[in-house]
Amino acid sequence: MEGSWFHRKRFSFYLLLGFLLQGGGVTFTINCSGFGQHGADPTALNSVFNRKPFRPVTNISVPTRVNISFTMSAILDVVWDNPFISWNPEECEGITKMSMAAKNLWLPDIFIIELMDVDKTPKGLTAYVSNEGRIRYKKPMKVDSICNLDIFYFPFDQQNCTLTFSSFLYTVDSMLLDMEKEVWEITDASRNILQTHGEWELLGLSKATAKLSRGGNLYDQIVFYVAIRRRPSLYVINLLVPSGFLVAIDALSFHLPVKSGNRVPFKITLLLGYNVFLLMMSDLLPTSGTPLIGVYFALCLSLMVGSLLETIFITHLLHVANTQPPPLPRWLHSLLLHCNSPGRCCPTAPQKENKGLGLTPTHLPGVKEPEVSAGQMPGPAEAELTGGSEWTRAQREHEAQKQHSVELWVQFSHAMDAMLFRLYLLFMASSIITVICLWNT
Repeated sequence: MEGSWFHRKRFSFYLLLGFLLQGGGVTFTINCSGFGQHGADPTALNSVFNRKPFRPVTNISVPTRVNISFTMSAILDVVWDNPFISWNPEECEGITKMSMAAKNLWLPDIFIIELMDVDKTPKGLTAYVSNEGRIRYKKPMKVDSICNLDIFYFPFDQQNCTLTFSSFLYTVDSMLLDMEKEVWEITDASRNILQTHGEWELLGLSKATAKLSRGGNLYDQIVFYVAIRRRPSLYVINLLVPSGFLVAIDALSFHLPVKSGNRVPFKITLLLGYNVFLLMMSDLLPTSGTPLIGVYFALCLSLMVGSLLETIFITHLLHVANTQPPPLPRWLHSLLLHCNSPGRCCPTAPQKENKGLGLTPTHLPGVKEPEVSAGQMPGPAEAELTGGSEWTRAQREHEAQKQHSVELWVQFSHAMDAMLFRLYLLFMASSIITVICLWNT
């Protein structure tokens, strides 16, 4: 009994080993007698389909060489040889290539290391098999890969990404990776596809071969370095141009007269419109990091807020000038009015009895001194008339002085408006030029 048990176990071992090593040094040729007008006979391929779980080699010490190729349209092309599949085309109705269900064949376990999402390759794909046993398997796949993006120069950025093809099951003793096409052929094919599709433009491809050490085993891998550049036209038209138009309109609104009261409501409406524009265009901006275009938008928003504050300040000055204007400080009068318009607003030399502006009554417009002859003294009636005329004269002097102060404050407000407008233009030009220079670097 023990001997029979040993023979049964040994027979099972021999059977399994014989199945694994079957065909060593033997040529496998498919019998084409069943081929005819109805195509290939499926029973002729059963011997091949039964070997699907095992690597297709006649000598297990020889590694299977798998050639890979891909395009940036997410089509992975894999080619390898299966020595169990071959037939004579002359005996098989001239058939040199046929398609088979990929699920019936051994497929190399090639994956992309940078792949982040689950492989969503469609099921039920087919592979093309030649009469010499060469299998070509095209695998369309969507690759969401890990790529360290530097979005500071968005939308004028260039990125460098890697695609690493490797195996997680077969070591270098069992499978070696090689190129089906040259790198320049892959680059040209991918560039032609990306010319009319997608957001990115392919700049170039390069490759490097390396061995991955994992758990004491070596795995063959091919690393592709992909240089891509973003097409900025979509973002220039939808983001930069409208933002530039809004800032230009805000600058032109300085020509609206402040006294009319239309400048402040116009600038507030423009500011609200710009915020709505940013909210609508937020989907086009990167969700992580701080791109330079975000700094550009912040500068535009700051310019519009600054111009609104400037208009509020000038409006307040005009309100103060038209109600109860205080005496204009001498240093402001000299610094602003004299420097900006010396021919119109310079007062005459001040005297001791005049405060604030340093104006004498003789220098106020529309005011004349009464002429009194030397030695002529007024009588009582004349004194009463003289006192009334002095009160009238004092009132007229006060009104003239107030009117002149109002004119000075109005001129000061316009001078401040012109100076702040020049500073606004200077800051806007320097900021935009700086951002453009950074984008060009």
